[in-house]
Amino acid sequence: MALKAVHVSDVPNLDHVPENPSLSLCTTRYSKGVEFEREGSFHAPKFLVIGHRGNGMNASLSTDRRMKAYKENTIASFNQASTFNIDYIEFDVQVTKDDCPIIFHDDFIVSKDKEILYEKRVTDITLSEFLSYGPQREQIKQEKPLLRKDKDGKYVSWNVETEDYLCTLEEAFQKVNPSLGFNIELKFDDYIVYQEDHLIHVLEAILNVVFEHAKDRPIVFSSFQPDAIQLVRKLQNTYPVFFLTDAGNEIYYDVRRNSMEKAINVCLVGGLQGIVSEVRGIFRNPAAVSKIKEAKLSLLTYGKLNNVPEAVYMQHLMGVDGVIVDLVQEISEAVSYMLKPSKEEENGEVEFLQGQEHIVVEAKPPFSQRELSFLLKLIPEIIQQ
Repeated sequence: MALKAVHVSDVPNLDHVPENPSLSLCTTRYSKGVEFEREGSFHAPKFLVIGHRGNGMNASLSTDRRMKAYKENTIASFNQASTFNIDYIEFDVQVTKDDCPIIFHDDFIVSKDKEILYEKRVTDITLSEFLSYGPQREQIKQEKPLLRKDKDGKYVSWNVETEDYLCTLEEAFQKVNPSLGFNIELKFDDYIVYQEDHLIHVLEAILNVVFEHAKDRPIVFSSFQPDAIQLVRKLQNTYPVFFLTDAGNEIYYDVRRNSMEKAINVCLVGGLQGIVSEVRGIFRNPAAVSKIKEAKLSLLTYGKLNNVPEAVYMQHLMGVDGVIVDLVQEISEAVSYMLKPSKEEENGEVEFLQGQEHIVVEAKPPFSQRELSFLLKLIPEIIQQ
């Protein structure tokens, strides 16, 4: 395929009911004949594209301007993503000290007072204090600087081209296009052992907002926290619940997080509907896709490689149900062209825009079963490089 590849090094990682756990995801937005039932039954004959933290996460160390276009996890980012042909947006939900579900990824708020840097755990502050960081809704209020810690542990400014204020889960329901689905990641600290009573308290606060405001919006819950994700399945049977896993790319104290086999077991034991895996876990172990399907589970992926069109198309061929991406415009356009042949493709190629450049894209390659088998064997070797 004559695609211009994205530089993977410039794209950051991700960091998202019937009794029968078999289901497929759907959105009522683009598909004809697709049914969305409040009881949790989803049927969608299409490959899903999901915007990571809205229009894509912010990467302070990246040289790619697209990774700094819109403040992540904000209404502005969500609505920008909704202008493209995507199905869901993914975002991170935590609960403040006074029980308000808010949308924010990091475990800690980083700021400074008189040039003195400080951190506060998001779940240890009130809603009022949380909203006081960054741009303010009311001009009379003075904003507190909002910084973040990069992967090297350095404090950096949170610079983006389009700023927006921090928001609550309720605001997202009220201000984002209602036809756009929400993949709500239930965010918990990897280094804390949570008691069940605390998890239930937090999850109920989130569910109260969802059931009051979701209406007909498609919802999917996901979490890396095994106990939390199994509890949210027990607390409601309306929306599908997916277990997030690094699939062995990172090792955690909780062994349930350390392999695809363990992730499948978490789903089966808890009656969950699917898995969201780091994409390298799928490419390094293609046979896992068959195991997941045999378990009647749906499969989504996240990670750097989901910003490379060829890698996304390969997943479609492998049977993955959808991808969470940062380059929302580019990948949604590429998927549309690769999976929905146009008249131009009858001549062998089409054109689409990536940023400010025209890119020629060949019609989707007609892989034979033998060729696909060869590619699946080759991919693990490529990923190891």
